[in-house]
Amino acid sequence: MTTARGLHAHVLETLGQRIVDGVLPAGTVVRPELVASESGVSRSVVREALRVLQSLGLVEPRQRVGTQVLPVSSWELLAPTVIRWRGASPAYFVQQRELLELRLGVEPVAAALVAGNAGASDDSGSPGDTGSPGQAVLLAARDMLDAWGREDSRAYLEADVRFHRALLTGSGNAVFTHFAGTVEALLRTRTSESRDTISRWTRDAAVRHEAVALAVVAGDAAAAGEAATALLRVTRDEFIAEAPGA
Repeated sequence: MTTARGLHAHVLETLGQRIVDGVLPAGTVVRPELVASESGVSRSVVREALRVLQSLGLVEPRQRVGTQVLPVSSWELLAPTVIRWRGASPAYFVQQRELLELRLGVEPVAAALVAGNAGASDDSGSPGDTGSPGQAVLLAARDMLDAWGREDSRAYLEADVRFHRALLTGSGNAVFTHFAGTVEALLRTRTSESRDTISRWTRDAAVRHEAVALAVVAGDAAAAGEAATALLRVTRDEFIAEAPGA
């Protein structure tokens, strides 16, 4: 039996994806009674889904008009839910490029910060402990290499997610830590397209991650920042080259 939460999630996913796909373009008025009839749910379930969409900037209720779809300029583009929807839409490559350009301004700084803290103790123990931020980054990079060798694309992705989360959370910057959820959501959109095969999750990419990690654990902030910049630039350029019409 489908629960109320399940019905809400279904309506939310359907409406959100339709808006992001452009099936419901900006300016469209969403009629709760029509959505309720189409989905076989109550209007209260639809209204709850619309409230979530409003919080994400996708729709807005307007007097004497109704709930209207907003343009992309109003969307919460860093919200993991919106990232997931855009990742399954025609905007996939645009989103990858946009967020990789943003990450170029963030992750090299985070890498330098983690490296700068490599000589200081943290709550998890001494700098050499596997629980320290630098060691967590290195372990994730090594796990990427191991997953590549075993041809395990799922393990490769999970290690990639851990690498970037460890880099951002280990920086000691609360804003960067918050951004880790955005990066994880972006990385996970890759599971829905052709790059989620071991032939595309390459050893070269894993080696570039390891280069960042080695600079971090060595405490070389400049080298860590440079290695992170090189890593993200290569990834960005790959997506630009692969985008339709490139």
